[in-house]
Amino acid sequence: MKKPLLVLAAALLAAGAAQADTLKKIKETGKVVMGVRDSSGVLSYTLGSGKYAGFHVNLCETILENIRKEQKLDKLAVEYIPVTSQNRIPLVQNGTVDIECGSTTNNQARQQQVGFALTTFVTEVRMAVHAKSGIDTIAKLNGKTVVTTTGTTSVQHLRKHERGAGLDFKEIFGKDHADSFLILEAGRADAFVMDDYILAGNIANSKNPADFKVAGEALSVEPIAIMFRKDDPAFKKAVDDQIRAMMKSGEFEKMYKKWFESPIPPRNTNPNVPMGAALKAAIANPNDNPMESYAKK
Repeated sequence: MKKPLLVLAAALLAAGAAQADTLKKIKETGKVVMGVRDSSGVLSYTLGSGKYAGFHVNLCETILENIRKEQKLDKLAVEYIPVTSQNRIPLVQNGTVDIECGSTTNNQARQQQVGFALTTFVTEVRMAVHAKSGIDTIAKLNGKTVVTTTGTTSVQHLRKHERGAGLDFKEIFGKDHADSFLILEAGRADAFVMDDYILAGNIANSKNPADFKVAGEALSVEPIAIMFRKDDPAFKKAVDDQIRAMMKSGEFEKMYKKWFESPIPPRNTNPNVPMGAALKAAIANPNDNPMESYAKK
């Protein structure tokens, strides 16, 4: 029995190694699969009919086009697959998705499962509320209903935050960010706790943006990064090199302004999210540090 088991183990290891060579896969197939989100604020969202937009989508498309040129490929077909907070990591691990361009926080636990590129966004976890609700601090969530998205850590941050300690609030979950915002919009929740750019993006694309606002203290500061399979140094280097070059040339900041400080489709509403100090620091000194390193600052 030992020999077949050893053969099976060797086969699985070989398959894993082959799967992790994304550049080789791209060369052989002329195709890459990009994981995208339906409603991850300004970073990644759907326009309908299988079309996606957003800062991270635009960034990944540019990175992949430059990799295509470097690999001397005549063309590179990009397949877009929508992922969720629950399935994004498994789909990267099993090879279904080659590069995930959504809104994934880089933390130490996830680094044990997948690989991350250089930090390309830094977010603060806050809350969206109705503009006339009077809720402008965490303390005012006492006795309220709070919605967040299944598979995210936002409400955990709220419970751990010193100003959230001892608060009595009801917690409900949306299946994705769009669903969570709809719950807030419909009045079934008093606050939607999530990354600030996701909140801003959902507000910008809502029916009545003036009815909502982002409020309250920051619950955490988190680095967001493009995700891919773990132990694939060649692909990580290819992606990181492109990001670093865009940061150095100023193209990265131009792309940021295009998506965060200008009217965006489909409603041509300006999210008005100026670049924060933490992201400016990440551009000045590119790194793939996990969330835990930010907590120590």
